[in-house]
Amino acid sequence: MKITIVVGGKFHSFNLAEQLNKKNVLKSLITSYPNYSLKKYGIKKEKVKSLLFKEIFLKIYSKVSFFFKKFDYELYLCNYFGEKASKQIDYAQTDILVGWSGFSKESFLKAKNYNCLKILERGSSHIKFQESLLKDEYLKIGIKPKIPSKKMIDKEMQEYDLADYIFVPSQFVKDSFLKYGIDEKKIVKIPYGVDLKEFEKFNNSKKAKEKFKIISVGTVCIRKGSHHLIKAFDEISLPNSELIFVGPIDKEMNFIIEKFSKKKNIIFFGKKDQDKLKYYYNESDLFILNSIEDGFGMVISQAMACGLPVISTDNTGGSEIIDNNINGYIIPVGNNEILKEKIKELYLNKKKLKIMGLNAYKKSLTSLSWENYGNKIFDAYESLYKNKI
Repeated sequence: MKITIVVGGKFHSFNLAEQLNKKNVLKSLITSYPNYSLKKYGIKKEKVKSLLFKEIFLKIYSKVSFFFKKFDYELYLCNYFGEKASKQIDYAQTDILVGWSGFSKESFLKAKNYNCLKILERGSSHIKFQESLLKDEYLKIGIKPKIPSKKMIDKEMQEYDLADYIFVPSQFVKDSFLKYGIDEKKIVKIPYGVDLKEFEKFNNSKKAKEKFKIISVGTVCIRKGSHHLIKAFDEISLPNSELIFVGPIDKEMNFIIEKFSKKKNIIFFGKKDQDKLKYYYNESDLFILNSIEDGFGMVISQAMACGLPVISTDNTGGSEIIDNNINGYIIPVGNNEILKEKIKELYLNKKKLKIMGLNAYKKSLTSLSWENYGNKIFDAYESLYKNKI
């Protein structure tokens, strides 16, 4: 069994490639990242085919995007990478072709002429479900929706049809596909893992004496529900507390940032390197992912591995790993009253906060590793491949 991966970006593809490589089934990884990026994952450069245009383009475009407001750069990059990647695949020697949504239409079309299994990786909800959720949220706020273009949606819909199977990370994502008529037999659910060497719990005896710190990691944007979290935290006015955001700030959030700019207990650290995140987690008491739509927030696993209890909406895939009232809370999306209630509960009950954090850490050690994910996905691939032949 030989597997080729096509991904225009990173996502969890490097972790997947690492696990498949350990089992000696990885034929090649076609990515927009340079091959030296895979060195830490133990993948030889001969197995990596780097198409760097996408990442170079994004760096340039971010500086001149103001002049190209109507340019659908996302569709352009997906199409360009997809076409180039489709020419790099040895279809005759590939048993399973794993492609990321948005980048796989071209490869899947060519693979139809060969006897290889086509598996689509989709980390977010069905693109039409995602569009509907986000459009509703933007309309509530009264700003222009930031959603995929019609052509981008059409492309992903074609990928859903071309794929033999669609791999998703959570029941939330699976349900969104079922809602739009995708056959349940076509959907395989396997939650992602976390690097337990990179994310670890420190022994920090000072934490209890410091401020009560809430942390949220990821892009500060409408999709992540950052506006709701900021508003909820401000309204409960907890003495000696801080709300910390680690991640880039989307321009759409400027109206919120400006409104709360004078609040000294709401802090935006901006984007930080992955290897620095564990320090921010370990200096905090509680992690919150308040997303409107998030197929599977891998930051939840990271926070739990660092010993933090988690509050997450039911639209994040968090229910796959959070045991309600044991190591965190799953709350209804967009419900600020329940969000405030759970924050106050853990703020006032330090003993429960500590116990839930310890439970989260223990959960990460027993079931959240990438090795565990690798075993599950290998078994799934092997079973589907054997059924095909």
